[in-house]
Amino acid sequence: MILDSIDNGARYYALHPRLSRVFDFLRTADIKALEPGRHDIDGDNLFVNVSELELRPLEAAHLEAHNRYIDVQVVIEGEEIFGWSERKECTTPEGEFDAERDIIFYGDVPQTFYTVREGQFTILYPEDAHAPMLGDGNVKKLIFKVLI
Repeated sequence: MILDSIDNGARYYALHPRLSRVFDFLRTADIKALEPGRHDIDGDNLFVNVSELELRPLEAAHLEAHNRYIDVQVVIEGEEIFGWSERKECTTPEGEFDAERDIIFYGDVPQTFYTVREGQFTILYPEDAHAPMLGDGNVKKLIFKVLI
């Protein structure tokens, strides 16, 4: 898990070849004007989902993890709290891994919580079980899906 400011995005280019395209998109697109839904950047290799969500209380934290994609989640309005745990420490899967949606849910309690504010991002790898959409109020965010 990584938490940082969009302004520092170039520091993460070396972590994956497609991350430079994520931060180029953030720098050049009118991100606040993007309509909710999926926007392709490079087909299934790299796309972004724009979401406007009502946040839930911390008690509703629901861990999830992915196998095929790295998430780069960027808050563009409001702030959002994430729960986090090492996936290898999660012991209570809630069903089988859904390969079509690239997701599995866990009933474990997050090890820790952190806040992503407007203009910040978090990078979540397959080993990062994460519980998004926590806090008070609403948030508008971008969820980049980066094929591994």
